[in-house]
Amino acid sequence: MMDALIAGKLHALPERRAGANGKPFATARLRAAAGDGEGDLLFVNCIAFDPAAMAALLALDVGDALVVAGSITPKVWTDRDGNTRPALDIVATQVLTAYHVDRKRRAVQHADGDASPGR
Repeated sequence: MMDALIAGKLHALPERRAGANGKPFATARLRAAAGDGEGDLLFVNCIAFDPAAMAALLALDVGDALVVAGSITPKVWTDRDGNTRPALDIVATQVLTAYHVDRKRRAVQHADGDASPGR
């Protein structure tokens, strides 16, 4: 297993599911750039068990930008034309979205504005 940080866009709506033991998890599929060209896309199958990562995924819509961090497993799949394509499976432990960046930025700006003059 390898650790990774992957930036991409949500390809389809995330789904909330439950395992056989009743434990909830979320799944999502991302598109990530896989080279220099615009047409080089890599599909990333994402699963999240962490409650914060699940909530972040489930709050997103198709086309939303996000970054996921976690452990990856390389895969290969076959398209409709019989061509093999690379893919990745990731168990996401962290999910970062534009909402999270904006919230953190506001928190830092607020903290800087409240700093006493001697700091």
